[in-house]
Amino acid sequence: MGTEAEAAEVVESVSDLAVQDPPGEEFSAADLRWVKYASSEHQRDDVALIPYERMDAFIAGECSNPECPTRFHIERGRKRDRGTLREVRSDDYLLYRMYWCSFGPENYGEGGTILPSRKYRLNTRNRAARPQSMRGCTCHFAIKRLYARPSLVLIIYHERRHINKSGFICHGPLDRDAIGPGARRVPYVGSEIQQQTMSLIYLGVPEENILQTHMEGIHRYCGSDAKVDSLASQYVQKLGMIIKRSTHELDLDDQASIRMWVDRNKKSVFYYQDSTDTDAFVLGIQTEWQLQQMIRFGHQDLLASHSSFGVSKLKYPLHTLLVFDSRQHALPVAWIITRSVTKQDTLRWMKALTERIYSVDSTWRIGGFVIDDPASELDPIRDVFSCPILFSLWHIRRTWLKNIIKKCSNSEVQREMFMQLGKVMYSIWSEKNPMDALEQLFQDFVDQTTFVQYFKSFWVPKLEMWIDTIRSLPLASQESSGTIEGYHLKLKVKAYDDSQLDALQRVDWLVHKLTTELHSSYWLNLYADESGSFPEVKAEYIASTSWHRALQIPDDAVIFDDKEPFSAKVTSQKDTSQMWTVWNPGSEFSLCDCSWSMQGNLCKHIIKVNMMCGPRKDFQPSLSFQSFQHVLLDLWQKPMDDSFSLDLSVAWVMQMQERIQKVTELATADGIAEVSNRLPIQWTNKKGRKVAAKRTSPLRVLPHSNGIVQKDFTPKKNRKRKRLSTVSG
Repeated sequence: MGTEAEAAEVVESVSDLAVQDPPGEEFSAADLRWVKYASSEHQRDDVALIPYERMDAFIAGECSNPECPTRFHIERGRKRDRGTLREVRSDDYLLYRMYWCSFGPENYGEGGTILPSRKYRLNTRNRAARPQSMRGCTCHFAIKRLYARPSLVLIIYHERRHINKSGFICHGPLDRDAIGPGARRVPYVGSEIQQQTMSLIYLGVPEENILQTHMEGIHRYCGSDAKVDSLASQYVQKLGMIIKRSTHELDLDDQASIRMWVDRNKKSVFYYQDSTDTDAFVLGIQTEWQLQQMIRFGHQDLLASHSSFGVSKLKYPLHTLLVFDSRQHALPVAWIITRSVTKQDTLRWMKALTERIYSVDSTWRIGGFVIDDPASELDPIRDVFSCPILFSLWHIRRTWLKNIIKKCSNSEVQREMFMQLGKVMYSIWSEKNPMDALEQLFQDFVDQTTFVQYFKSFWVPKLEMWIDTIRSLPLASQESSGTIEGYHLKLKVKAYDDSQLDALQRVDWLVHKLTTELHSSYWLNLYADESGSFPEVKAEYIASTSWHRALQIPDDAVIFDDKEPFSAKVTSQKDTSQMWTVWNPGSEFSLCDCSWSMQGNLCKHIIKVNMMCGPRKDFQPSLSFQSFQHVLLDLWQKPMDDSFSLDLSVAWVMQMQERIQKVTELATADGIAEVSNRLPIQWTNKKGRKVAAKRTSPLRVLPHSNGIVQKDFTPKKNRKRKRLSTVSG
């Protein structure tokens, strides 16, 4: 990290620092020349200046330190926009983040604790060290994306050594005080390798394949020899036995068991309210990985709610918050277990969740919130997230279709009845009364007594609430509805395992299922997709939604017949002699005769046909498009001529149009460079006007970076006299 003479050099302005760009995909602090930087905010800290586009390469290099392999997490973060500062100093930031070694700053590795429901103390000193536990590491650094030069990043290393407060190395192969016998000779197992191995065990991968993958990760940190391979094999076998023998019952009493779990996993609990005579039970779970994904994929994007899972089977229903990753797949980023839907309880756990996010990134905001239950309280969402609210029809569509198939044996009657229910929904924006269309349905299918009685007893009392919600809120698209349904199906398979049906009434069992099997499954899916380590897992993950499966069907496989306008044919991709029929094409209430659709699911054939029906004028637009059209027409009709309301409406419409245009440009472009090249030029220096820069897009989708270090034209002070005096002193 530089010689002693270099470390003694002190600069007082970031403008005096040279920009460094070491070669290679990754680089670490050892590849940089560090100097001391002193200012009113910094007291002789080690600093270096690198291009903004190489920031991730530096962080990756620091994580791959062979002496102390680790991960760095964002401990704090701040952000400001251009034009917010009147006077700009050389070290003012646009983006500030403090990265801390994941083995700190807390220290959870000292002995054991007395568990609340036990009268004796567990001996944890002789247990094997858990690499993901906090060991009090003080290594941390900060990055500043400079306000005056956004293409550069200032790295401020506050503590470069991986030591605790006592000054001793606290983790890694050089840790002499590692817990457990022979810990110094045990190969390093980082949290990523451990999570990867756990996920493979939960998915039922054969042990020899797990061992091979585990050894490949171990060999990145230490050499390959017989001793290392033997210890790695023992680790995999021991971890498999621990997972196999692990139980959700920490106590015979379910409530005491949950209290013990909450006390042990404080890092994964963002809100907990025990059940009392006055308060309802509420448990909010979010792991650190889920927090990272919520910040990463939720910012300026959609957040979806999958609510009321297991109302009739579980002790407390499960509420899930979902974000959509780069492939628009749903990722669970928070689980809330409660039966309470009151405004007060909802507001409490939502505030606790957002406060946790703002402690990491104070600029985090979402673009919209999708709900699937009309009984959801909207005021807490508006108060906490301050964003538009959308409504998804996936739940009502799936429930109606499943009950029609279950209670009606005739396939033709099933199709007609489902189409009539779709007409009830489509009549919401017409002059017809939806209840009149429903009454007509009862008359047409009076012989289907089983379904009619079910619908009248279960749906008619609350159908007005659903219709009012659909009228008042814009509808989510079929893609997002299919993605939420995909998460529902995966959760259902994991939760309703036949071997665990006797444990459905225990909350600790549900928590155990979510935080082990389901969490590991989604972690491995995203890891395989982004790293390419497991091609089979990645391929299965990509094809896990009906929307992505529909994209693989070619257009010429869809056949429309003018003689049969109420149906379309889709050629099977596995067997070209097989044809699937989609009735009522172009509607969210389409029905296919494939086995997947006949289970109540939204199949790929329906989605593909609806994609093809979109540009065709002989099919009615989808419900989501009609809802969007209704919002625009309502906005256009409300203001009076020459009024302030008209001005405000015009401003909203123009802002909406600009946002849609930018998103469309980004989606259809070959890359971000093509979009940035079309942006207008804006002068950045009012006095000199010596350089032109691209204006930032209103959407602020991605930071512009072309890999070239721009020269700083900011006027610099003459420091020649000060330097001479320093030398002479």
